[in-house]
Amino acid sequence: MTGMTSSARPRLNRRLAEFGTTIFAEMSALAVSTGSINLGQGFPDTDGPEEVREAAVRALRDGRGNQYPPGPGIPELRTAIAAHQLRRYGLSYDPDTEVLVTAGATEAIAASLLALLEPGDEVVALEPYYDSYAASIAMAGGRRVPVTLRPYSDNGAEGTEGARFRLDLDELRAAVTDRTRLLLINTPHNPTGTVLTRAELAAIAELAVERDLLVVTDEVYEHLVFDDAEHLPLAAFPGMRERTVTIGSAGKTFSFTGWKVGWVTAAPELVSAVRAVKQFLTYVSSGPFQYAVAEALALPESYFDGFRRDMLARRDILAQGLTEAGFTVFRPAGTYFITTDIRPLGEKDGFAFCRALPERAGVVAIPNAVFYDDREAGAPFVRFAFCKREEVLREAAERLRHL
Repeated sequence: MTGMTSSARPRLNRRLAEFGTTIFAEMSALAVSTGSINLGQGFPDTDGPEEVREAAVRALRDGRGNQYPPGPGIPELRTAIAAHQLRRYGLSYDPDTEVLVTAGATEAIAASLLALLEPGDEVVALEPYYDSYAASIAMAGGRRVPVTLRPYSDNGAEGTEGARFRLDLDELRAAVTDRTRLLLINTPHNPTGTVLTRAELAAIAELAVERDLLVVTDEVYEHLVFDDAEHLPLAAFPGMRERTVTIGSAGKTFSFTGWKVGWVTAAPELVSAVRAVKQFLTYVSSGPFQYAVAEALALPESYFDGFRRDMLARRDILAQGLTEAGFTVFRPAGTYFITTDIRPLGEKDGFAFCRALPERAGVVAIPNAVFYDDREAGAPFVRFAFCKREEVLREAAERLRHL
């Protein structure tokens, strides 16, 4: 009898051969084994609003959502999502045909790309990009085409001192070919913290209309923008309402990342396509939590303002500590991540630096190179998460000073 030996590796679909255990799992395990402060994976170390948590408990006790919820999501949540888009952005969506609840934004991204791509289609994405983008494009049989955000200073010179990561619109236009099917846009942008400007978004919209492209926009950090930045949904630009799939999430906004409640808003034919795929992934999820998120989205504006102020204070604590430790710091305009350059510390390999950092300083971070096709381009950059308690961030900053 023949068969697989104990040492043989199972055969992975060739489309996914490049993907193994995520860097987040590796670094979080390293944080546990070394007792380090985990500033790698982006999850808060405190829960969100008590009234939202109690809404989930109430739903459980009342027997709401303990069985399969409706495939598109419970009506209360779909209505709340539509109301949120209208109230904040003036975008009107029909809760019954233009809103779909998903198992977090990760499923929304995967289902959207699986639904909208044919094998061989090209997807233009902003690099560095969240690792699930590459995997989802591969699962759909698409070909990713990166357009790299690079650090430029305020005077337009390429470099790191006083810089932010910016999109080269000429490079974006050049990346679009006759084989391009879709643009995958992330703003506020993880990991760089860049928030695309009105002018940049208008140029993307013009390109999408001109070349008749679909657009998937990941806007899960929409409520985390700082300083003078503002979040503008791409779907609100001329010609974009009918061609844009907008992805949102409760996890980042309400600090309940384990609930995995995300959503898609789009024109009916696009939502229908995404739903056709989603029903064969999770079918449904997060029943009782959907009721709680519906209540969360109706919280007064004071909650969202306070949440943003709190995260801004945490950003500044960690940014100052990283600067004092010798890193070059790219102060983010959005998200809850800070990208740094390790070259001032005499380092150039982000992977080696992050794997050694727990033993050297008792802190865990993520090498940005995992978000790049061109690993060399991302090699000197390292990402830290600041969605932690202030005392934890101060302790991490103190440990890093010893580098």
